[in-house]
This record gives sequence, structure tokens and C-alpha cells, in this order.
Amino acid sequence: MRTLLSWLLTPVHLLAFGGTLVVFHVAQVVARPMGYAAHKRVGDLLNGTLLASLRLLGAGIEVKIVEDLPAQGPLIVVSNHQSMYDVPLLGWTLRRHHPKFVAKVELGRWIPSVSYNLRHGGSVLIDRAQGRRALSVLKSFGEQVEERAWAACIFPEGTRSRTGEMGAFQAPGLAFLLRGAPTAAVIPVAIEGSWRLLAQRMLPMPWGVPLRCTVLPPIAREGRTEREVMRDAESAIRRHLEGEAARGAGVGAEPAPGLATPS
Repeated sequence: MRTLLSWLLTPVHLLAFGGTLVVFHVAQVVARPMGYAAHKRVGDLLNGTLLASLRLLGAGIEVKIVEDLPAQGPLIVVSNHQSMYDVPLLGWTLRRHHPKFVAKVELGRWIPSVSYNLRHGGSVLIDRAQGRRALSVLKSFGEQVEERAWAACIFPEGTRSRTGEMGAFQAPGLAFLLRGAPTAAVIPVAIEGSWRLLAQRMLPMPWGVPLRCTVLPPIAREGRTEREVMRDAESAIRRHLEGEAARGAGVGAEPAPGLATPS
């Protein structure tokens, strides 16, 4: 039955997902001249609607914030990366903190809503073929995040995991981002389950996959080097993921919960 539901509902979800991107692309174009607040509100609704479209696949989203995030000031959010759904998941979870993303330059073209938001919503596009310039751009982005008290979201693995297994963090980019935002609180985030949605390259997308987003306690920065902070953030995420697996509470071990709203 689950396989049948997967095949029947995959095209329904993809139509809803694609339609959301087209509708909100137009909405962003209309809202942007009205100012930052209007454009951000449309972006927040875009992320929430993209996540809600996963309900058509019986998916559920569980968000857990282990420790209250700082009410003010910049954040650097460090997360593992499993699929394209991680971006709206982080964007919706952290919407009160003005999340902006570090993305590869290729995503800045031809994708309705996504490319427009990356180019005009405060995020930064990195050309990994131009290593030195990319690092300089990241440092400047960190300075902007510091000045405007935004949340910079980065996936330091450099690419998404197609098996759910977390890769090693790539140090230079995150180090330059940290250097540009010296007072930003470093927030590790563990994402579980989203890789399963694309494990079969959408043929089909599985029914009933629960996604979990756990916002872990901040990493201490005072008196620490950037490399030490990066190592601790990576270790915190890895320990959480391994702990969940060891407790038998990994993705797929329980029914999918409903869409949760972070506090």
C-alpha cells in the first residue's frame, strides 16, 4: 500500500511544489519594491507552503529547539545537508531570525522563487571554482550578517548526503564566515530524514517519511579559534545523529508527526 501511495502521490506533490515556486516567484517580484519586510514575509510563506506540500506525501515535520536562541544579535547556523528540502525547513524554523543562505552560484539561475530569493533576499551565491574570491565574499557576507543581526545558514559539508550519512565539514568557507561575524552565536542544527525523499530520485518519492530538525545549543566562541568552533559544531551534530540512531529513534521508526511550528 505504501508503494502504491508513493507512486500515486509523487506527481501530486511535485505539481504542488512546482506550482508553489511559480506563484511565489510572482509574489516576490510584486513584494520586493515594497521593501525588505514585505519581501521577507513572502519568503517566509514560501518556505512554509513548500513544507506543507510534503503532507501530500504523508510526510511529517518535527522541530525541536533544545535551548532558546538569542533574542537579538547575529547567528551563524551550521547544519548537515541531506536534500533540497533542508532549505525551506531551516528557513521556516528560523524565520524570526532572518535566515540567509550560502548557496552555490548555479542556484541563482532559472529556478522560480529560489533563484530570485537567493539573488534579492540577502543570501550569498558562491562560485566554488573561484576559491579565493569565494572566501572573500563569505567574509563580506559575515560582516553583513554581523551588521544586520541576521542568521547566516551554511551547509559546511559542501554537498548534500544521498544516504543520510554525514560528511566531513569543509573548513575554509565556514572559517571566513566566522571571521566576518565575530560576535555571532554559532548554532548547530541536525537534520534527519530528508534524504529519504530523494533517495530514489523521485521515482517515486516515499510515503510517510518523517523529517526532524533539531536546533542544538550554541557553541561557545570566547577564547576559541575558528577551527575549534567548527570542530565542536561538527561534533555536536554528529553526536546527535549517531545518538538518535543508537537509541533506535532514527527516521522511519515511528509514524510521521504533523507539521510542527517552532516556539
